Amino acid sequence: MLSAWLRVIRVRFLLASVIAVSAGLALSWWHGHEIDAFSAALTMAGVAALHASVDMLNDYSDYKRGIDTITKRTPMSGGTGVLPEGLLTPGQVHRAGIISLVLGSAVGAYFVVTTGPVIAMILGFAVVSIYFYSTRIVDSGLSEVFVAVKGAMIVLGAYYIQAPEITPAAVLVGAAVGALSSAVLFVASFPDHDADKSRGRKTLVIILGKERASRILWVFPAVAYSSVITGVILQFLPVHALTMLLAAPLAVIAAKGLAREYGGDGIIRVMRGTLRFSRVAGALLVLGILLG
Repeated sequence: MLSAWLRVIRVRFLLASVIAVSAGLALSWWHGHEIDAFSAALTMAGVAALHASVDMLNDYSDYKRGIDTITKRTPMSGGTGVLPEGLLTPGQVHRAGIISLVLGSAVGAYFVVTTGPVIAMILGFAVVSIYFYSTRIVDSGLSEVFVAVKGAMIVLGAYYIQAPEITPAAVLVGAAVGALSSAVLFVASFPDHDADKSRGRKTLVIILGKERASRILWVFPAVAYSSVITGVILQFLPVHALTMLLAAPLAVIAAKGLAREYGGDGIIRVMRGTLRFSRVAGALLVLGILLG
């Protein structure tokens, strides 16, 4: 039972939110603000709950729409398989998703009271978008945009809780982290193309077609790197943030691999490579800010 719950909350993908929160905290520390350990831990817990919520509600929605029963599941795509395999019931997963949403919202509400209306706006975006992600958002072809904005909002929120202000540095780091997360979702949607399309979903891959979409993976690391480089040039970020560039070869390998393997079994290697690039680049960005 425990293993089924760990699968349905997609523990390996929670690292994206951990990196986003860590980036916000690191930037706040670099700007000279003392980090409140309790607030930092509570931020991490609240963001993790919201992240788990969107994943569980998405699994529930995909199962109810019949997507997860017709797609070919891989270690990186096609849902968790928990519901098609009967390890948990749809009701259990839906209730857990709502409970996680409530818990994450409660943490956000605490910070609204203690820090003010900026967190209220970020929380409002999070709650509404999580609730409608598996229906309105993915059906409109905006899932990659949502994930990018979500990553940026996590960075901004984590930063603002420690240092109650929005700075250009936080915006640029948020854009970089959001782009890295969005790249993972983009590549993971290739194997799900047929199943998603047959059930009325729209993704960037469906809108562009597999062949054209396979040529644009480079856009995501380009956004991430241009944001950080701009921040360094304008002296909003420490030069050490360019440590993130050490992950660039991983992006090149993933982009070349996608152009070759978008329609074959090699896409699994590409998905793993993209995930590896995203996490390594994000961790190096956090490390670079701390070194600064």
